[in-house]
Amino acid sequence: MRFLLRVSFPVEAGNSSARKDGFAAIQAILQNQKPEAAYFLTQDGKRTGLLILNVKDAAQIAELAEPWFLALSAEAYWSPIMVPSDLQKAAPAIAEAVKSYGQCLSSQESDRSSTPPLLQTTLS
Repeated sequence: MRFLLRVSFPVEAGNSSARKDGFAAIQAILQNQKPEAAYFLTQDGKRTGLLILNVKDAAQIAELAEPWFLALSAEAYWSPIMVPSDLQKAAPAIAEAVKSYGQCLSSQESDRSSTPPLLQTTLS
């Protein structure tokens, strides 16, 4: 299963790594993990990497996150992601969810759309 791994590390840890060996730790981690794609940016004032990784077993999450924790005091955030073919495979399940649950929200929305906003807050 594909995951987006976002690693963010403090400026001080990044500066230390840059001064020490020009981010050799990042290069070594990337060579080991072989992400499908890797992008680097700043986010919330921290150096950040976005990696697309294939994870076959939940135990790999620790294996993939620990090098970032240890080398750069990073925070790690995981999100499962899909490519278009995954979304296409999911289409029958999405259609079933719409059939089973899609009317619930739209009927609530139509009920509220006919009620003036001031009354919506008092009726809720």
